[in-house]
Amino acid sequence: MGRMTELLKLAQTRAKEMHLPYAGALTPQEAWEVLQQSPGARLVDVRTKAEWDWVGRVPGAIEIEWQSYPGSVPNTHFIDQLKQEVPTESLVMFMCRSGVRSDNAAKAANAAGYVSCYNVLGGFEGDKDEHKHRNTVNGWRKAGLPWVQG
Repeated sequence: MGRMTELLKLAQTRAKEMHLPYAGALTPQEAWEVLQQSPGARLVDVRTKAEWDWVGRVPGAIEIEWQSYPGSVPNTHFIDQLKQEVPTESLVMFMCRSGVRSDNAAKAANAAGYVSCYNVLGGFEGDKDEHKHRNTVNGWRKAGLPWVQG
């Protein structure tokens, strides 16, 4: 069994354990490996433009807001924008700050016909630590994966 198969099986097992309606859940490190091993895979960052500009970006990620800032107004065009950027047959991984909005985006994409949707657990900044700070427990940045300041 190849590494890509191992990663996706692990993600699919997590999906079953977590009762997710989409294909799977990947850690940031696993998502990075999938991007490296599968040229057709896409990472969709669903954070807000403010987060991309002020917190940081993942080079090569497709940026489509799930909600806009300020006010967390839902992006009613999310699926249409996704379809313009990512074919429905693609393996697509969704990421936000902590993994919550990206979970919702993966659910919506799955319902819209995307069959290989994965959520990136911990997102870009990760969960809060005991001091309510991010980037110390988990997440893309904590893992030392590629990113640039907005």
